[in-house]
Amino acid sequence: MTRLTSELAGFAAGPVNTSTAARLITALSVLDWFSVGHAGAAEPVSLIIRDMVLAEGGVGQAHLFGGSAAPARAAALVNGTISHALDYDDTHFAHIGHPSVAVIPAALAMAELHELPLVDLQEAALVGMELSVRVGLWLGRGHYQTGFHQTATAGAFGAAAAAGRLAGLTPDQMAQVFGLTATRAAGLKAQFGTMGKPYNAGIAASCGVEAVQLVLRGFIANPDAMEGPTGFGAIHHGADDSDAALDGIGETWLFEQVSHKFHACCHGLHAALEAARSLDIAEPEVAEMAVKTHPRWMSVCNQPAPTTGLGAKFSYRTVLAMRALGYDTARLDSFCEKVCADPRLQRLRDHITVEADETLSETQAHLSVLRRDGQRLEARHDLMEPLSLATREERVRAKSAKLIGAQASDEIWSLLRTGGSAAELVARMAE
Repeated sequence: MTRLTSELAGFAAGPVNTSTAARLITALSVLDWFSVGHAGAAEPVSLIIRDMVLAEGGVGQAHLFGGSAAPARAAALVNGTISHALDYDDTHFAHIGHPSVAVIPAALAMAELHELPLVDLQEAALVGMELSVRVGLWLGRGHYQTGFHQTATAGAFGAAAAAGRLAGLTPDQMAQVFGLTATRAAGLKAQFGTMGKPYNAGIAASCGVEAVQLVLRGFIANPDAMEGPTGFGAIHHGADDSDAALDGIGETWLFEQVSHKFHACCHGLHAALEAARSLDIAEPEVAEMAVKTHPRWMSVCNQPAPTTGLGAKFSYRTVLAMRALGYDTARLDSFCEKVCADPRLQRLRDHITVEADETLSETQAHLSVLRRDGQRLEARHDLMEPLSLATREERVRAKSAKLIGAQASDEIWSLLRTGGSAAELVARMAE
């Protein structure tokens, strides 16, 4: 067995020493995942994927957003897809992936199947999300830049780790699971902007559950299929950086650096919006604005004058004008045709410029605001700057309350923090 597979399998199946921060952030990610999934259950892609799975029938082993139950691997497919339908879930910039939407659906399906408590689910989800980040580091940016979607590829290994941990696999069995996952993990950036993007997350979650269920039944795979000349890394343009992947594993929790979305738009816009938030800008006072961003975002989220809510989610000029006009960019319903057609927004948008700046990282933005009284305000924000645990909790819970209501959000948060069973959480998925 190769070093990478051996150490990943040992980490996924063995005892872990989790930090207080990692446990709290995991609970917040589960709350965040549940909230965006619940809010996205009526999206077109959500209805399509649920309809397909329910039409197939099968044993109701795990519940779905929107109601009903399905076999565990099908439930992971549905819930993974639905929770990424709004693209409002967390992001980890170490490998540019969305950890929760691939891993938590697999963990939840397996926890419900085995009637396990939420404390076990959260520990397994943490281990799986951590492992997905580390597999992403092993693959490197070249893998992503070539066109593979890390949420789906690295995420599938994280889903497998979480599901396998909850099924009680040994390290040798976990290595078999990773080998089998290597032949199933898939997902392309070519699907971005279509229903295929959230489907990628569902594929990853389902892949993890399926691989575990097969190995539990005695399925034999090549445990070294991640590495080697014909392994997953080599044929998927991986960097084969085992040192980056394994450095501090089990002691340092990279997942603690996860970035939760506090604005219902492309994550490339968030640093600029956070800079604007720190300046507390208001439309009557603004003469002009200029934002500088990393060059990669210029082709992703720089639509100059979108007319739809979806287009607005990829427009620096629009979201900054929204912020100045008092529109809440954390609310899904702020991104709509009516807001785009607001004449005040259109006037202000014409006084906002966007520039590429190679000195900035992918997580940074610089905002300059000229007030009508001649005063110039400037702010810089980096999404990698750590939030205090108290601030993170406050903002994630506030976002959740906007998505599912304050009472439901508080009740789920209490459930996650005080214990209970996975069944108690899934009972809320159909509400």
